[in-house]
Amino acid sequence: MTARHLEKRLFQGEVSDLAEAAFIASGVATRAELEDCLSLFDGLRRQIAEEISPGDDVTRLRELFNWLWRTKPRRYRQGGNFRLGDVLRAQLAPDVLEVGNCLGLTLLYNCLAQRLGLRMKAVYLEVAFDGQPHVFSSYRAGEVAIDIEHILPDGFDYKGHLGNPLRVEWDEAGLLADIYHSRGNLFFESRRFGDAVKLYQKALRLNLKHNQARLNMGLALAELGRTREAARLLQEPP
Repeated sequence: MTARHLEKRLFQGEVSDLAEAAFIASGVATRAELEDCLSLFDGLRRQIAEEISPGDDVTRLRELFNWLWRTKPRRYRQGGNFRLGDVLRAQLAPDVLEVGNCLGLTLLYNCLAQRLGLRMKAVYLEVAFDGQPHVFSSYRAGEVAIDIEHILPDGFDYKGHLGNPLRVEWDEAGLLADIYHSRGNLFFESRRFGDAVKLYQKALRLNLKHNQARLNMGLALAELGRTREAARLLQEPP
């Protein structure tokens, strides 16, 4: 099965497992590559499940967060890995210190939490610590509301983003859209604007309100001389 067929399943809503969906959105080329990634992921999940303490949902989420930071205490890197496969391999490699950027760390955590039976959200901030866009995890259940900030070792139940008017909550599709958006940005930076447009389109299929993907797609279209398309895109309501 090719990447095209894998993506077809993703966009038709046939992939319910977040890890599998994230590997596909990250660009795995074949079914065999996907199976290899899922096998590595399952191994990590089993190891964590054996080593963290049982308890209520919040306890398990805290244990998961602490386990990840304990095993890789220098895990965050600005501009680092965001594709789930790259993040996973960095997490597993004993000689690699840095695991990923905020998107990559949020992806890994949310995928592992789902395998533990816990449904997470993600929160997007257009402007955060360094004036750049930022993503982190969020857990909501009844009256329990916890932000999980993956770039800080004490970021579990982080209070610094509460009440931020820029908060945008993403479901799993929103998180997947940001993988495509980030991949598109790499092509944009390499001046491969046609390839960037294709990935921004996929991001918007998953999250029509991803304004940064919309803006960047408009800029890429303009670079290709497709100015009317760019203007029409940027004038459309999300």
